[in-house]
Amino acid sequence: MPGVESPVVTASTTPGKGRPTPKRREAEGKRRGPVAPAPLTSKEARARRKATKGTKEDRKSAAADRRAAVQERRARMLAGEDKYLLPRDQGPVRAYVRDLVDARRNLVGLFMPMALVLILSMFVAPGLQTIVTLAMLVMMVFMIIEGFVLGKIVNNRVIERFPDTTDTGFKLGWYSFVRASQIRKMRAPKPRVGPGDAV
Repeated sequence: MPGVESPVVTASTTPGKGRPTPKRREAEGKRRGPVAPAPLTSKEARARRKATKGTKEDRKSAAADRRAAVQERRARMLAGEDKYLLPRDQGPVRAYVRDLVDARRNLVGLFMPMALVLILSMFVAPGLQTIVTLAMLVMMVFMIIEGFVLGKIVNNRVIERFPDTTDTGFKLGWYSFVRASQIRKMRAPKPRVGPGDAV
């Protein structure tokens, strides 16, 4: 018609779908498929659980794989691989502190075995209770003194070796004290140096 302009259709214009875009819930529902009705009997529920779990061999294989993965992770952690360590043990500063502690012969490491011996002796001979209590107090005093000395030595050596580190002070001293108080064979990660080795 004269005087009426028709719309110009270009190649870049995309035609509409001719239907509204489905809502997310509807799209996900179609993707998942219909939900199975709830089981009516316990026998049916057991059968459905068994079907979803898989065969006994599959479950055993999965459990064995999980155990192997846990054992490998523990072995790597005990070996001192940084990636597998707990956050408190990670980093070169903590590794150096562990080496410093492991290279020393610490009296504080004897506290647990000696305390056990003293407690057992108290049960064997109840008359020794006063002596055992006094011995425990003396041991604790020595332990506290050695803890302060060890903390001071470790902090000084760390500042000397890692001048830019902020990981110093009481926290680092406590870390070294806790490691020193553990029996050597039970320390994790395992010691990399022997007693008396230069670090």
